[in-house]
Amino acid sequence: MIDYYSNLIELMPSTPLVQVLVVDKKGSVPTEIGAKMLVTTNGLACGTIGGGRLEKKTIEHCILLLNESNNGTPKRHELVQWSLGKDIGMTCGGTVTFFFEVMNHNIWPIIIFGAGHVSQAVIKILITLNCHVTCIDFREEWLNQLPSSEKLLKIKLDDISEYVGKLQKNSFVLIMTPGHKTDLDVLSKCIDKDFPFLGVIGSKSKAAFLRKELRASGVQEALISKFYCPMGLPLGSNQPQEVAISIISHLLQERDKLHGSKHWKEEITVQ
Repeated sequence: MIDYYSNLIELMPSTPLVQVLVVDKKGSVPTEIGAKMLVTTNGLACGTIGGGRLEKKTIEHCILLLNESNNGTPKRHELVQWSLGKDIGMTCGGTVTFFFEVMNHNIWPIIIFGAGHVSQAVIKILITLNCHVTCIDFREEWLNQLPSSEKLLKIKLDDISEYVGKLQKNSFVLIMTPGHKTDLDVLSKCIDKDFPFLGVIGSKSKAAFLRKELRASGVQEALISKFYCPMGLPLGSNQPQEVAISIISHLLQERDKLHGSKHWKEEITVQ
């Protein structure tokens, strides 16, 4: 049980998951009342409710609940009774009642490539919001300057563009690396991923440079128009703190377009 709750505490700050609890059973069933497990979109994270076909179906149902939540139709709790013979195809004749509790279904994933001055200012504000931030940089000294928070994951990687392959499809991606080349390297790997937000810090001339390079590498025109550069709303000065407010305002605007401001206000209210 110590391992179970340690895993729950570790997952809670940043990972959507379902906790499954056996609350009742009748007849011959391969589990016990009180058995529990944690399931993420990657499958079983911890615990067990008995293994076999029953556990497999339960895990599949958890992933379905998480996917429904990601698509804007969250279900926080569900009480389900399954007949092992009729619903699962087992030879056992009993029934099991499960309580499914969906947690962290509305975490807003924000990925920032680069830990420079503007990123520092952006992240200090973001960790006060209902989101989880991942910052990737090859400069350890800049990562070390970021605040410590359960809402922030810091990753040092020599080739930061390699991390693109690990991103969830609902990630909001901000590219703010130290130079045009590394910006382009990351952008090239992101451009066909259909993220809900993809932005690069910089000027209109930088945007023209990036689009020219993408065209030269064979990227389709329809994809080239799918990223923001400059990103941020047209307000404030060039001071990092004011640029941060501009960028975060843009993120909030696009988030609310995607999910609907009413949905997000309701989610924040109930927490």
